[in-house]
Amino acid sequence: MFDILSSIFPLALAYTAPLLIIALGGLFSERSGVVNIGLEGLMGIGAFSSAFFISSNYESLGDFAIILGIIIGALAGGVFSIIHAFASINMKADQVISGTAINMLSSAITIYLARSLTGSANIQIIKGFIKNDIAGLSKIPLIGPLFFSNAYATTYLVIIIVIISWYVLYKLPFGYHLRACGENPQAADSMGINVIKMRYIGVILSGILAGLGGAIVITTYYGEFSANVYSGLGFLALAALIFGKWKPFGVLGASLFFGFAKTVADMSQLFEALKKMPNIYFNTFPYVVTILALIIFSKNSVGPKAAGEPYDPGKR
Repeated sequence: MFDILSSIFPLALAYTAPLLIIALGGLFSERSGVVNIGLEGLMGIGAFSSAFFISSNYESLGDFAIILGIIIGALAGGVFSIIHAFASINMKADQVISGTAINMLSSAITIYLARSLTGSANIQIIKGFIKNDIAGLSKIPLIGPLFFSNAYATTYLVIIIVIISWYVLYKLPFGYHLRACGENPQAADSMGINVIKMRYIGVILSGILAGLGGAIVITTYYGEFSANVYSGLGFLALAALIFGKWKPFGVLGASLFFGFAKTVADMSQLFEALKKMPNIYFNTFPYVVTILALIIFSKNSVGPKAAGEPYDPGKR
């Protein structure tokens, strides 16, 4: 049993890492008061930018192109998110419609650019991150094979970002200001906090983290950009955000739960007892689990009070 678990768990962590960082991006946006259902599109922008940069520069830069690739992907997501920020904050557009437009625009523009720049809708990278054991830690009984063996470096990068995010949101003035803008922007404004600025920062951070998630997908388990990148990971991240009650470590737990469910479904055919069951059961399993989890736990999940509401200084 432990051998099966030790083979599944590293794969679950690999899938969880991009899911977690995308959900964390949604957390920053919604904590500032802007609902962002465009995470799927921002993730796609990051995936495309990372794949194109790595495929174009790997021969000249070598492995350094992979590191630069995930940075480029994150920055591209941040730049693209400004469209959502402008529409939601300055134009006071419906934030759900704006996020939907981001998803549609992203899938169309990335596939068009891929075909225009490379002649194909698929951009395959030459090399991505390689799984490694963490020296010393991988030998720890029980814990080592699960958490520190056969893992990507990006998984630990994401965990570090989660810890930093918790510290920023709950221990620094910036975090208090950001959360105040999502709870009561009029009160925050009366205290001298620039609500528009904070919301812009929240949305751009959301784009950076979602773009980073897309870059991690490309450089770890996917290996190429294609239309299949838009497979619902951004929407699953939104579910993890709600399930995690808009808190960094809550989102971490929810992402692990969904990531493990997805990995079990993908590896089901490796088990003799499950091979005869129809694939449809396993393909839908993680999403059914997600729906059930949201039905059971979402009643107690209360998001930021002002999320989704355009800021109107006149309501002070």
